[in-house]
Amino acid sequence: MLHGGVMQKIVFVFAWAASIAGVYAAEPQHWAYPIVVERPIAPGSDDTGPLQIPGSSRSYTGVQIDDLSNPPDWFPDSHAPAPNVVRAGAGKSVPACGACHLMSGMGHPESSHLAGLPAQYILRQIADFRSGARKEPTRMNGIVKDLTDDDARQAAEWFSALKPLQWTKVVETDTVAVTYLGKGRMRFVAAEGGSEPLGSRIIEVPQDPVNAARRDPRNGFVAYVPPGSIKRGEAIVRSGSRGVMSCVICHGAGLQGIGDAPPIAGISPLYAFRQLHGFQTGARAGVWSSQMLTVVANLSEEEMISIAAYLGTLAP
Repeated sequence: MLHGGVMQKIVFVFAWAASIAGVYAAEPQHWAYPIVVERPIAPGSDDTGPLQIPGSSRSYTGVQIDDLSNPPDWFPDSHAPAPNVVRAGAGKSVPACGACHLMSGMGHPESSHLAGLPAQYILRQIADFRSGARKEPTRMNGIVKDLTDDDARQAAEWFSALKPLQWTKVVETDTVAVTYLGKGRMRFVAAEGGSEPLGSRIIEVPQDPVNAARRDPRNGFVAYVPPGSIKRGEAIVRSGSRGVMSCVICHGAGLQGIGDAPPIAGISPLYAFRQLHGFQTGARAGVWSSQMLTVVANLSEEEMISIAAYLGTLAP
C-alpha cells in the first residue's frame, strides 16, 4: 500500500499532466513535447555529499543543485556578474533564469538556448509568452506574469552578451537506446538497456547524463535523427522546397540572424523542431509569427525534422 504522501504526489502528477495536455489539445501527444515525467530521478541525482563537475573547483549538494531559486554557478569567472533574476529569480513564481537556461545560456532541449540572441528578440518572446500568443505552459507562461520589465531587460541583455557554444552532436541512425523522461523533463538513456527504432523522431540525450543533471553549463547533447535527414534539411534550408522559401533569405547566409530574424545555426534539433511545429499549429504566435507561418504551412513533419537536424550540425 502506498503512503498517503506518495499517493498525493502521484495524484498531483497525473492532474498536472492532464492540465498540460489540455493546453496542447490542438496538438498530438508528441515526442517533441516533454510534458510528462515518466521517472522522478536522473542519473546520479540520488548522490549525497558535495558534488562536483569536471573543470570546476566548486561543489554543491544535490539539494543546492535542484534549488531553482539559487542554481549552481560552476564557472563564475567565465561570464560577467549575473543580474539577480538570472542567479536567484524573483520570489517563488519567478525561478532563476540560470536554473533552466544554465549560466552559460545554452539551456537543455526542454528549454532553449539564450546565449547570443539579440536582447530585443528575447524581450519580444517574453511579451509573447505574457500575452499568451506563445504557449509554453509548463514554465514560461506562468513565469512571465510576475516578471518585471526591468528584470526582463537585465536578463535579456546579460544572456545576449554570452557567446553561444557548439552544444549538440547530430548523429543519423535507424535505432536508438531506450530512453525515458526524467527530472527536469530531460531525456536519459534507460539503465536497463535495450534499443528501439528511431522512426520519424528526434531523440536528444546529454553527452554526460550525470553532469547534465547537475546543470553543467559545458555539457552538451547528442541528437539522434533519421538517416538522410541532414542532407534533406540542408537542401530545404539553402534552396527551399515546394514553394517554401529558403531560410537564408531571412536568417542570413550563415544563419546568424538578420534584423528581427534570430540566429538559428547550431540550435538544439529537438527545440528547433518544436518551434517549427509550434508555428504550424499556432502554439507559437506573436507579432512576427505570420512570416514564419507562411514558411512552415506546407512543411511535412519529416521536412521539419530534417531542417532541425541540419541546423544542429552548424557552428553557432
